[in-house]
Amino acid sequence: MRKLIAAMNMTIDGICDHTAGIANDELHQHYTDLLSNSGTILYGRITFQLMEYWQTVLKDPTGDKSTDEFAVAIDRIPKIVFSHTLDHVEWESTIVAKRDLKGEVLELKQQLGKDILVGSPSLIVSLTELHLIDEYQLCIHPVIAGNGLSLFKNISDRTVLKLIKTKTFDYGAVTLYYEPTKG
Repeated sequence: MRKLIAAMNMTIDGICDHTAGIANDELHQHYTDLLSNSGTILYGRITFQLMEYWQTVLKDPTGDKSTDEFAVAIDRIPKIVFSHTLDHVEWESTIVAKRDLKGEVLELKQQLGKDILVGSPSLIVSLTELHLIDEYQLCIHPVIAGNGLSLFKNISDRTVLKLIKTKTFDYGAVTLYYEPTKG
């Protein structure tokens, strides 16, 4: 059975605005490796439309090795977008989900292959409430944003997590790897 992994950057105060963190070579390499070792990534419409930026980097590379390699990795991984307003997308490695989130994810988890990533705050919240996430990988940046989108603000049920490992970056960020407990 494939694992469903919620992977998200956030600030020390829990804000998951993509502009609030620190994007550098080390972080890009971390996410390039994660994407390369995963089979699919799930996005909501808003995050997907933000990620479309990386298509421009593919067409016009920056010259920065880690940034350009991340663009290749995000292009290669199959993407599934959940949206009530999109019915098709132009990005070749992307499809728009035809079924509801729960049904789609349950089927994906049963398929053979590499793990499934979730990269949108709204989907992480929904999948947390459905108890379908097998692992959380939260990269906490050494930044206090002060305001913005709080990742878990709309969670209605208490979820207890078990820390399974950590990864510390030279610039001060820490990725915390958690699994939900059974109790």
